[in-house]
Amino acid sequence: MVRIAVVDDKASNRSVLKDKLRRNPLFNIVLEATDGEDFLQQIKSFREEQLPHIVLMDLEMPHVDGVTAIGTASSLYPSVKFVVLTIFDDDDKIFRAIKAGACGYLLKEESGQVITGMLMNLWESGAGPISPSIAYKILQMVQHPLQIKEDKTNTPDIFLLSEREKEILQLLSEGLEYKEIAARIFISPNTVKKHSINIYNKLHVNSKAQALRIAYTKGLI
Repeated sequence: MVRIAVVDDKASNRSVLKDKLRRNPLFNIVLEATDGEDFLQQIKSFREEQLPHIVLMDLEMPHVDGVTAIGTASSLYPSVKFVVLTIFDDDDKIFRAIKAGACGYLLKEESGQVITGMLMNLWESGAGPISPSIAYKILQMVQHPLQIKEDKTNTPDIFLLSEREKEILQLLSEGLEYKEIAARIFISPNTVKKHSINIYNKLHVNSKAQALRIAYTKGLI
C-alpha cells in the first residue's frame, strides 16, 4: 500500500482529491491536514514505519504555507516524498517549492487519471511527477535563469465575469473536470467548455491554472 497525506485548506478540494486517489486501491490516505501547521503537528505522532510515503501539498494556506511546510518536513522526514498540488504555475512558486524539497509539481487541473498515474510512477520508479506545462517552465528557468517574463499589456477584469462563470471557476479550483462540473450544475460539458473559453478571454489567459491564479489573488475562490 502507498501511504498518502493530503494537505489543503479547503475541505472541498480535499474531498475531490481523495475521491480521485481512492480510484487506485493501492493508495491509502493516512493523513489529512488543513494547512502546513496542522500537517507538521499531526506527522509528529507517526512512527517511522507509519509515515506517509507521499505528501500532496497545496501552496497557499493560512498559518504555515506549503513551501514552508515542505522545507521544514523534508529535513525532518527525508524518506517522505513531497509533491506540490496547486493552481499556481508562476515561476517564483515553482522555484521556491523545488528549492524547499518538493520532488514534484502538479496542477490541480490535471485529471484524476494523470495524477494517480504520476504518483504510481513516483512510487515505483522515483520519477518526480511534473505537469507538462510546469516541466516546460522549469526548462525555461534553467535555460534563461535571469529572464523575467511578464505581460502587462492586458489587465484582467474580473468584474466582467458572469455569475455562472464565477461558479465554474470555483468548481475548477476544486479540481473538477468538465464532465463533473456539467453534472454538478446541470449543463452540458460543451457548455462548460464554452464558459471556460469566455473566462480565459476576459482574464487574458491561456490556461486553467492562470485563470485560477487570478481568481485566487482577487478573492473569487
